Amino acid sequence: MLGYILRRLLLMIPTLFGILLVNFLVIQAAPGGPVERTIAAFQGRGGGDMDRLGGGGSETLNSDPQKRGTNISPELLAEIKALYGFDKPPMERFVTMIGNYLQFDFGKSFFRDRSVIDLVIDKLPVSLSLGLWTLLLTYGVSIPLGIAKAVRDGSRFDVITSVAVIVGYAVPAFLFAVLLIVLFAGGSFLSIFPLRGLVSDNWESLSLGGKILDYFWHLALPLTAMLIGGFASLTLLTKNSFIDEIGKAYVLTARAKGLRENQVLYGHVFRNAMLLVIAGFPAAFIATLFTSSLLIEVIFSLDGLGLLGFEATTSRDYPVMFGTLYAFTLLGLLLQLLGDLVFTWIDPRIDFNRREG
Repeated sequence: MLGYILRRLLLMIPTLFGILLVNFLVIQAAPGGPVERTIAAFQGRGGGDMDRLGGGGSETLNSDPQKRGTNISPELLAEIKALYGFDKPPMERFVTMIGNYLQFDFGKSFFRDRSVIDLVIDKLPVSLSLGLWTLLLTYGVSIPLGIAKAVRDGSRFDVITSVAVIVGYAVPAFLFAVLLIVLFAGGSFLSIFPLRGLVSDNWESLSLGGKILDYFWHLALPLTAMLIGGFASLTLLTKNSFIDEIGKAYVLTARAKGLRENQVLYGHVFRNAMLLVIAGFPAAFIATLFTSSLLIEVIFSLDGLGLLGFEATTSRDYPVMFGTLYAFTLLGLLLQLLGDLVFTWIDPRIDFNRREG
């Protein structure tokens, strides 16, 4: 097993390199980079913010008053490129970036005047709150519901819950979020839940119990919106996995020995049926934590990593884009390895060393 872990860790290096390289090449071809955006900003303001670059005011722009604010002098253009590091060839910039990332130096945001690490740490609590609670509640609902549906396959309970799951899956999370706001957050009906933020303004002055209640009070609507369609696929996967296992010979043998149904279900079937469910945990964690909450963060005014990544992409804030991409990709690869190790813990018959051989 140690050899398998070492091989997987070594394979992460070319995987990370390849992902960063592909994204770097794509970004180079995309129009509207930070240099172009800065030039457009200077043109729109007539060069009024020259001090940002340490320049001497409007003297570095075209000296013709009729053209001032519409053209950029070569000297100023070179200064803007140097400011963002675009005075170097693309491959030199890529090699420098990789060297910094290996030391977990993600640089500084182009437009926020803060380091990438500080931005991620600042936004992380919101995304962790949404992602972890959504994942825990999704698995907490989906697995018992999937087992119940498998045991009662074809019954009225199975049909009704299947309809409810499919309807929930068909409703987009952001649309359901808007409906929740209209109904319960001061829209056209009730005003029970807050509309923005993760905690209230007076959160620091609350008691411990008050802080916990206030925290979940703010999370109630966002979590409900993210859960409505999140458990559909996992519920059906759990159900199908259990149905497949229940029909196997070892289950019939266990029942023939006189074991109770719960002993058969949770002592024998559960361990084998959960393998497929656990296989999707790393991907579900990454998707829930860093991507699925983007629209929810926007709708409920929650300033998390999803919103940070979206704003970095639209503003071409490359340090934030690539720094978060590197960190999240590395985390995803480590979680996939963790998922494989959990496989062997649940079912010792799985031997990755033998499979690799």
